[in-house]
Amino acid sequence: MLNKIKRKTSNKIRKAHRDLGLFLGLQFLMWTISGLYFSWTDLDEIHGDHFKKTPETKAFSNLISPSEIQIDSGISSIEIREITNKPYYWINKQTLYDAYTGDIKNGINQEEALSIAKNNMKEGLKFESIEKITETGKHHEYREKLLPAYVISYDSAENIKVYVSVADGKFQTVRHRDWRWFDFLWMTHTMDYEGRDNFNNKILRAFSLLGLITVLSGFLLYFISSPTIKKIFKK
Repeated sequence: MLNKIKRKTSNKIRKAHRDLGLFLGLQFLMWTISGLYFSWTDLDEIHGDHFKKTPETKAFSNLISPSEIQIDSGISSIEIREITNKPYYWINKQTLYDAYTGDIKNGINQEEALSIAKNNMKEGLKFESIEKITETGKHHEYREKLLPAYVISYDSAENIKVYVSVADGKFQTVRHRDWRWFDFLWMTHTMDYEGRDNFNNKILRAFSLLGLITVLSGFLLYFISSPTIKKIFKK
């Protein structure tokens, strides 16, 4: 009778372990594949650093003092932007001012965006197209960055795209084929199918807990069915 009870218990654990393994198997596979990809890739290349060059740093003189620019709210932050060999102040992360005259510059045009991209990207890339985007979705490769922006595409096997923000003329980022693979696998790894980076999402918590239960059920199954363990407890 006791052996029959043990056998039933063993069968229940075995069935639970098998069913959990089937249910979680695909996600375990994705965790393993993505983990392997992350460990075998160079993050600098994922960021597209091998497509970029160090931009030329220019020095300017006879600039207007920022205090001479009439800003009612005052100045809380200021950066210098170089756009087609001309200096501008990017003040309060809102407005671009001509650093010689103090005049407001209402964003950059396509020619200026192309010049900024050329100053940041390595020689030899073949320009394909440029367009302006004003909004992006949660899964867009250019997300959580300043909009509107120019998207500059290059004719290459890596499908390279450069993003330059319109408002301040800043070179924002490079996106390419390997980055997109990394982004997709990162999504499957974190299981954050909305924004990629939330490690506290409920899906990941649930699968992690079920994964732990699966592993523990395997240990328990071995413990109650192993002849070696049985011999030890019989002594």
